Amino acid sequence: MADKRDYYEVLGLNKGASDDEIKKAFRKGAMKYHPDKNPGDKAAEEKFKEINEAYEVLSDPDKKSKYDRFGHAGVDPNFGAGGGAGGFGGFGGFDFNGAGGFGFEDIFDMFGGMAGGGRRGARRNGPQKGKDLQKTVTIEFTEALFGCKKEIELSKDVKCKTCGGSGAKAGTAKKTCPQCGGSGQVSQVSQTPFGRFQNIVTCNKCGGSGQIIEDPCPDCKGTGKVRKKVKIKVDIPAGVDNDSVITLRGQGAPGNNGGPDGDLYIVINVKPHGTYKRRGDDLYLDLPISYDQAALGAKVNVPGFGENYTYTISAGTQTGSTFRLRGKGAPNVHTGRKGDLYVKVNIEVPTKLSSKEKKAIKSMADAMSEGAYPQKSKFEKLKF
Repeated sequence: MADKRDYYEVLGLNKGASDDEIKKAFRKGAMKYHPDKNPGDKAAEEKFKEINEAYEVLSDPDKKSKYDRFGHAGVDPNFGAGGGAGGFGGFGGFDFNGAGGFGFEDIFDMFGGMAGGGRRGARRNGPQKGKDLQKTVTIEFTEALFGCKKEIELSKDVKCKTCGGSGAKAGTAKKTCPQCGGSGQVSQVSQTPFGRFQNIVTCNKCGGSGQIIEDPCPDCKGTGKVRKKVKIKVDIPAGVDNDSVITLRGQGAPGNNGGPDGDLYIVINVKPHGTYKRRGDDLYLDLPISYDQAALGAKVNVPGFGENYTYTISAGTQTGSTFRLRGKGAPNVHTGRKGDLYVKVNIEVPTKLSSKEKKAIKSMADAMSEGAYPQKSKFEKLKF
C-alpha cells in the first residue's frame, strides 16, 4: 500500500473536505480522464482508475472515517485488487470499449439526475399546440395570376364533440393521477457504480399529463379527438406561384391540454401554360411573325390574359429579337405590383405554298439586291 497516493491528493483536496467538495472534485477528474475522452491514453486510464478508487472510499462515510484515522491500512486490504486490464477494484469491472460499460455521456446523465432531473424529466402536462398539417392544391396558370377560391377536402383529427375534447365520458371528468399527484413526473432511484442517483422521469401511468381518465368517452376512446373528412375554403391570392405557401391558422390538428390548434399549410402547385412561361413576376412569350412583317415592320397583336396589347416591330427585325412590355407580367403576391412581359419574335417560314405563292417569292428573290442580306453575303465570301 506504500505506493498508493493519498486519496485527498488524488482528488486535489485537503483532508476534511466536505461531501460536496468530494463529489465536485470526482466529477471534474472523471470527466477529464475518462477513457472515452482519451482513447488509447494509458496514463489517463490509470488516473481515471485512481480517481474512482479514491472516490469509492471518500464517498462512503464509514470508509472515509477509517481512512481519515488509519490511512490506506484502515480500508479493506483487498480494495483495488482485481482491477487489472479493463477493470477497477470495487466496481465489478468496466469495459472501455463499450461492451456493458459506461460511456462519457453516462457521467453527465448521473450528475444531471443529482441536479434535479435531467432531460428525461421534461413535463408534458402543460398546454401543447396541435400538429401542423400540409395540403397541396393544384391550380390553373390563370388562377395563379388572378387569384381564386378553392374548397379542399382532407382527413384530419378534430376535437370530439361528444366530450368537448376532454376524453372523458359525458358526466365525468379527468382525475388527478394518483401515481404522480398531478405533476406528470415521478422520482426514480438507480444504483450505479458511482453510488445512488435520483432521476426525475415521466410518469408512466398518465404519460406525463398529470391526469387520468377512468371513464373514457365512447366516441373518441379517451383521446379527445376523432378522425373526420373536413372541407375548408381557401382564398388564393393573385400572384401565387409554384411552392407558394398559404397558412391557415388554427386549421391543423387539435391542441392538447387546452393548447391551441395547429396550423394548416396550403402548398400551391401551378399547372404549366401552353404558351406563356413564368419566372418570378415576369412572363415570357414566343410570338410568331411573318417574313414581310419582319422585313417591312408592322404593328403586331400580343395576346394577353383578359386583354390584348399592340407593339410596333421595326423594319428589319431579326428572329429571336426580344421586346419588353412593362407592367404586363404577373402581380407580386405580396405587393400586387406587376412584373414585365418579354416577347421574343420568331419569323415563321411559310410552308405548303401554291404555285402563285412560289412565283411571287421567286420574283421577290430576283429583285433583292446583294446588300439586302449583309450577313448572308458576308458569310458566302468566307474562305476556309
